Amino acid sequence: MISLKNRVAIITGGAKGIGEAISKIFNELGASVHVLDVDETNGLNVVKRISKGDNEAFFYLCDVSDYQSVGRVFESVVKKSGRLDILVNNAGIAHIGTAESTTPEDMDKLYAINVRSVYNCSHFAIKQMKKNGGGSIVNLSSVAAVTGIADRFAYSMSKGAVLTMTYSIAKDFVKDKIRCNAVGPARIHTPFVDGFLEKYYPANKEEMFDKLSKTQPIGRMGEPKEVAQLIAYLCSDEASFITGCFYPIDGGFITLNTD
Repeated sequence: MISLKNRVAIITGGAKGIGEAISKIFNELGASVHVLDVDETNGLNVVKRISKGDNEAFFYLCDVSDYQSVGRVFESVVKKSGRLDILVNNAGIAHIGTAESTTPEDMDKLYAINVRSVYNCSHFAIKQMKKNGGGSIVNLSSVAAVTGIADRFAYSMSKGAVLTMTYSIAKDFVKDKIRCNAVGPARIHTPFVDGFLEKYYPANKEEMFDKLSKTQPIGRMGEPKEVAQLIAYLCSDEASFITGCFYPIDGGFITLNTD
């Protein structure tokens, strides 16, 4: 059994979906969990649900694309908990569109939330981790970073950037005992998927859910908990020999898809 006991962890986008699952598992494994999100209602509900006994979780209303806001929140976390050991850059948004249909505004928004947030949070996290003698950063990339997916031009751009930032951080700070890895989910059954189906396929949601599930060769979508468990391992001492790596969690999407 892995343990994150006595670790202080920041999880961005922790108010729902994969982020909520990460927050829950980290708390169960003993970490002091600090959730950052723009969704205050869900964020407060998450920390209320997962807080148990002395192992309390905390919520911070924060736009992670805003450098100054991130700096203030990280300062508050360290002031409250005394250190920072783990950062999970999970916050992100999706987008559907090609190079032709994507607008400049779309590109700017995807860059700000999916890319600049990783820089902002890593920038402040690394400063604190160096003081502690090390730490672990895990970035949420995507299968879209390494393989072509139709109608995902801006999204693929952003997740490719996340992956290359992961490699750069790992190389630059290995001497400081800061590990940095990325995970690459395929389609995971989150509230986003349900909202997407409700918006675009209200008359045949079940049929489309089945179709989307089968884009993974394993025949189903992943569950948020499965992604969270992988991330928890990568942040634990059991993964102390792992840095600068990309871990697809994709039901065989990258290597087994022949379509």
